[in-house]
Amino acid sequence: MKVLVLGLDCATPQLVFDRWRQDLPTLSGLMDQGIYGKLESSNPPITVPAWSCMMSSKDPGQLGFYGFRNRKDHSYDGLFFANSSSVKEDRVWDILGRAGKKVILVGIPQTYPPRPVNGDLITCFLTPDTRSQYTYPPALKAEVERIAEGYILDVDDFRTEDKQRILDTIHSMTVKRFRVMRHLLANRDWDFAMMVEMGIDRIHHGFWKYMDPGHPKYEAGNPWENSIHDYYKVVDQEIARVLAGVPSDTVVYVVSDHGARSMLGGICVNEWLMQKGYLTLKEVPTSPTPIGKVEIDWSKTMAWGEGGYYSRIFMNVQGREPQGMIPAADYEKVRSELIAGLQGIADEKGRNIGTVVHRPEEIYRKCNGVPPDLLTYFGNLDWRSVGSVGMGSIWTYENDTGPDDANHDWHGIFIRRSPGRSGRGEVQGLRLFDIAPTILQDFGLPIPGDMIGKIIA
Repeated sequence: MKVLVLGLDCATPQLVFDRWRQDLPTLSGLMDQGIYGKLESSNPPITVPAWSCMMSSKDPGQLGFYGFRNRKDHSYDGLFFANSSSVKEDRVWDILGRAGKKVILVGIPQTYPPRPVNGDLITCFLTPDTRSQYTYPPALKAEVERIAEGYILDVDDFRTEDKQRILDTIHSMTVKRFRVMRHLLANRDWDFAMMVEMGIDRIHHGFWKYMDPGHPKYEAGNPWENSIHDYYKVVDQEIARVLAGVPSDTVVYVVSDHGARSMLGGICVNEWLMQKGYLTLKEVPTSPTPIGKVEIDWSKTMAWGEGGYYSRIFMNVQGREPQGMIPAADYEKVRSELIAGLQGIADEKGRNIGTVVHRPEEIYRKCNGVPPDLLTYFGNLDWRSVGSVGMGSIWTYENDTGPDDANHDWHGIFIRRSPGRSGRGEVQGLRLFDIAPTILQDFGLPIPGDMIGKIIA
């Protein structure tokens, strides 16, 4: 038994299953031969924590991280990046390794710093650069650099107007990563192999407005209109080359952690909190400034927010934060007021944008670590959260961290071809948490009782 998982970060069902299916013969063939469907992501639908949720079958609250940056404590500046050191739960390859299965792991988010595995590991885009130790065993690094002719971990500064540079880098990174994957598959003894390609995520954020007629900044006939389409075709061809080199009875998965959608604009969450009297600065900047670079008057502040594809709202609570302002007895009252206000946000024409707000304890089985007090999806992901202040408005159509055309979406893709099973077409109700127990079922291994997903039959 061999299982191969090809992860395509941010690959989205409306492109793979519908708009471009006929242009992607490899993926279309896998769909015809097996099963496929929309894969509901984690909440939040963000690369970190989504891939770890998928491979552990645990939710973000159980894992104890809620995005790339998380609070390490209830201080005002104690943020940390959730890398592999933050993952305390088993992921599939940990269980397989203990069962004697050999693994190949390439580019899976939250594998840096590298930890020992029963096989070979190349870390992810969270690796600072290729001067870092990014393989296990360490000696693998020289082999990777030789085969790739210079490995690329990620696209530096992909939020930029230098579109040709990032497009060239995305293509080069993808070709190199697939070349290394083919080499390892051909030259290692393996039972389970998995790689994650980040290029689709990067090209969506950099080029979505050029190909989506529904984007407010779309212009027909622009020179970048086919960039995403042509890149998807390259990925499809690279997958074909991988499949040609593995045994025909290999179980093959193609999955993504979340999808993508057009981004209409940004809601300046801290500007809104300031307008409503929840956040007070000692001095308001006259130009856009990250919230972390201004002085907040904590004696007059009840809440502040972080930017990103969604917003995490933090409350300043007496006895919890160093200069807490909200009496603990009023916590739920203020939190409910915030929810009502956030859900009432309208666009510049006065139309409610349909914001969705969650209390973390209502969506997670546990809330380990330091969760945000609220998770907020402006326009249910039609709008991103902009954390900077000095914007002069709660609405913006320019991203404060650089040009970005797409937000994440709630559903990624799932495709599975299993030997001896004829195609059954599209299936419904799939969740990202279902992948790990299904892989263990492929190997005939017991499913840990604390995995929250179900086996995909």
